[in-house]
Amino acid sequence: TPLIFAGVLFIISAIGTGDANESVSFIIFRLVGGVAIGLASTLSPMYIAEIAPAKYRGRFVAINQLTIVIGILLAQIANWMIAEPVAGNGTAATILNSWNGQSGWRWMFWAELVPASLFFTLMFLVPKSPRFLAKMNKDAEARRVLTKIGGAEYANDELSDIKRTLKDYDKHAKIATAALLSPKVLPILTLGIVLAVFQQWCGINIIFNYAQEIFSAAGYHVGDMLFNIVITGSINLIFTLVAMKTVDNWGRRKLMLLGSIGLATVYAILGGTYYFGFSGLPVLVLVVTAIAVYAMSLAPVTWVVLSEIFPNRLRGTAMSVATLSLWIACFVLVQTFPTLNDELGTYGIFWVYSFICVLGFLFIRKKLPETKGKSLEEIENELNN
Repeated sequence: TPLIFAGVLFIISAIGTGDANESVSFIIFRLVGGVAIGLASTLSPMYIAEIAPAKYRGRFVAINQLTIVIGILLAQIANWMIAEPVAGNGTAATILNSWNGQSGWRWMFWAELVPASLFFTLMFLVPKSPRFLAKMNKDAEARRVLTKIGGAEYANDELSDIKRTLKDYDKHAKIATAALLSPKVLPILTLGIVLAVFQQWCGINIIFNYAQEIFSAAGYHVGDMLFNIVITGSINLIFTLVAMKTVDNWGRRKLMLLGSIGLATVYAILGGTYYFGFSGLPVLVLVVTAIAVYAMSLAPVTWVVLSEIFPNRLRGTAMSVATLSLWIACFVLVQTFPTLNDELGTYGIFWVYSFICVLGFLFIRKKLPETKGKSLEEIENELNN
């Protein structure tokens, strides 16, 4: 039901944002879309983790990231196709007075109606989570869903494990803050929050959100930017597919470590290119490399880990806290970039992100256990003990 509601909000946001005639209504409908993103980004990986068999769980949760990446790429391609060439030097005034500035941007937002409507409609075909059903003591329905997933024997074994972890759960009791702060749960919640914040503060979203500024600093002009942004989106898609293949083979921990140290290295070199005044192709190659490293590691694997590590009885609440932390970190990252860029220069800010990635590498190496191939109940028992 919350995901169906998210679909409704996506539709409202698409219509309202494209139809806005002044900044207040535009911002309101963008905020409506933000609420929808918050719901979908919290619930989708959690639902997939709860319904997928252990040996496929990493790959299936990575599908969630794959669909996000496909959506980003399709949006980039749609915007590229909708936009008309801008005459002149592409200044703000020129763009504002062009068809893109007057009408094109509305069609870019209205294009969201296609995926939003599909999402809303198809959610009616999705069964409820068997772990949610078991938590509500609807064992027959839970067994029916689990049987569809893996057969009768799998359903009996899984339901038995689920009920054992939920034996002290009272479906009428509210989850108290004290439960999240208990000595057993707090370290796990802290791990989830740090990983969520690190996924944003590793800096890659700056490349997506400020691609125009980054490519301008590298010597590209407006005419090249949309095409380069489509290239970065394509690389994002390709290496997300790589992550789907490797996440259940290499393991979560190894990919997170690889992503952290890989980004630290690329950012250090990228900062050097800006410092020494290189531009054009070298910068584009490094940007694409950073996106490739992120797409096959921190982007999907963080969501896989967050969907796995929290206890059954607290998963929804803890996942909400971690996801809220992620989006707060994203907001802080985007809002501080212009100021940091002015103060430190483009080279300086990439070196800052490189240092953050080194810190993330050290934290992951010390705190993150390997979770591949284990049931959610096995992970819960291991982390609690």
